[in-house]
Amino acid sequence: MAENFFQLLNKRAAHTLLCVGLDPRAKSAESALVECKKLIDETKDYAAAYKPNAAFFELFGDKGWAVLTEVIEYIPKEIPVILDAKRGDIAATADAYATSAFEHLKAHAITASPYMGGDSLSSFLKFADRGVFILCKTSNKGSNDLQCLRVKGKYLYEEIAERAESSWNGNQNVGLVVGATDPVALARVRARAPTLWFLVPGIGAQGGSLKDALRAGLRADGSGLLINVSRSIAAASDPRAAAQKLCEDINLIRRARGPSADLASALVASHCVRLGKFTLKSGKTSPIYIDLRRLVTYPTIMRLVAREYAQILRHYSFDRLVGLPYAALPIASAISLEMNIPLIYPRRETKLYGTKAAIEGEYKKGERVVIIDDLVSTGETKVEAIEKMKAAGLEVVAIVVLVDREMGAKKFFNNMGYPFEAVVGLYQLLPLWRRSNTISEEQEKEIRGFLSQWNPSTNSKL
Repeated sequence: MAENFFQLLNKRAAHTLLCVGLDPRAKSAESALVECKKLIDETKDYAAAYKPNAAFFELFGDKGWAVLTEVIEYIPKEIPVILDAKRGDIAATADAYATSAFEHLKAHAITASPYMGGDSLSSFLKFADRGVFILCKTSNKGSNDLQCLRVKGKYLYEEIAERAESSWNGNQNVGLVVGATDPVALARVRARAPTLWFLVPGIGAQGGSLKDALRAGLRADGSGLLINVSRSIAAASDPRAAAQKLCEDINLIRRARGPSADLASALVASHCVRLGKFTLKSGKTSPIYIDLRRLVTYPTIMRLVAREYAQILRHYSFDRLVGLPYAALPIASAISLEMNIPLIYPRRETKLYGTKAAIEGEYKKGERVVIIDDLVSTGETKVEAIEKMKAAGLEVVAIVVLVDREMGAKKFFNNMGYPFEAVVGLYQLLPLWRRSNTISEEQEKEIRGFLSQWNPSTNSKL
C-alpha cells in the first residue's frame, strides 16, 4: 500500500523541515519547465516537500497545465508535493477541484480556503491519503482585516485552528497555513492546534524571522512545521547552497529550541506561577500571577533557567549581561556563571556616597550589552534601564526575558529598534500545562480570555 502524504512528510521531516516553493517567473511554459527542473535538481537533498504555485503555471494556459503535470512527475517519489491553489468552493465545483489536484495532477496535498465553511473542505478531506492545508493566519499585510475579527471571544484564525484540530480532522489529514510574519499569532495557533502540521510562508522576502517562527510554531516533538521558502532560494546565485544553509539553520534552531516541558513544570513546582485572582500593577485583575523572585530558593530550577536563557543568548554577540533589579539579578548571576560572561547592573537609585555609581560592575564605553529581566508585559518599564545604559555609553543589542505575558512587548521594543526575545511566552506554556494536567480546561480558557484583550497585530490598547 502506498504511503499517504503525512507518512511521506514525517520521513523527510526527520532531517529537514524546508519546503521549497516552485514559483517560476519564466516568460514561457517551456522556460518554466526548465527553471523548475533545475531548482528541483539542486535542492532535492534538502527539501522536505515541494510547493508548486498553480498560478504561475495556469497563466500559460494548456501548456502551463502540461508543464505543471510534468514538474510534479519530475519530483522524486519520496518527496511529497503540496499544490498551492487555495481552492474554496462547494459541491460539484469542489469535487472537480479535488479530482484535478489529486487524481490528475497527482499532488499529495493542497492548500484550501475555509471561508465558505466546512462543506467547502469536505471534497478534499475525503481523500484520506492526501493532505489539506487550510488557510488560517496568512502572511500578507491585509490578513488582519478578516482573520483578526473577534468570534466567540477569540480571533477568527483561532476559531479556524480549533476546528481544524477537531471537527475537520476526521481523517487525520488536515494541516494549517500560518504565516511567519506574526509569531505571536503563530504561537496562538499552535496552542489551539497542538498536533497539526503547519505550512509557514513569509520567511525571506516577506521579512518573517526563521528563529521566531520555529520557536513559536514547532510542536512539542520538535516537528510539525514546514518552512516554505521560494524566491530566496530560486533567486540565489547557488540555490543548492542556499537550501543547504536554510536546512542547517532550521535544524540548529530546532535542536536548541525552547521552552522545554521541564521548564513549564518547574515554574509551577516552584510556585513561580499561581492561579486565582490577582491585581496587577496596572490595576487589572489577572487569573494568573507570575512571581519569578521565588527562583532563588530553587538552585536546580535556577540552573535550568540559566541554560534556557543561554540557548537564546548564544545567537548574539555582546560583552556583558545587564541584570535588572531585583528579580532578574539572581537570574542574571546564574546566566553569567553558566556562560562565563561578566555581569553589571543598574542601581534603582544612584549612590549618594562613595563612588556614586549609577551602574555597579566594571565596563567600558562602547561595549555591547544584553539586558536580562525576568518578566515582561508591555515593555514600557524597561525604558529607564535602556536609557541608563545609553547614558553610560553602552550599546544595548537585545532585551531577553524568561516569560513574556504577550501583551505587546515585542512590538514595543521593535518599534524602539531593539531586538526582543523571551525564553517562553504564556501561549507556549498553556498547552504544556494543559497536557500535564497542571491547569484545567476552564483555567486555560480563562487565561486565554484575559490575554485576548491585547491585539497581537496592532496592540492598540497598549
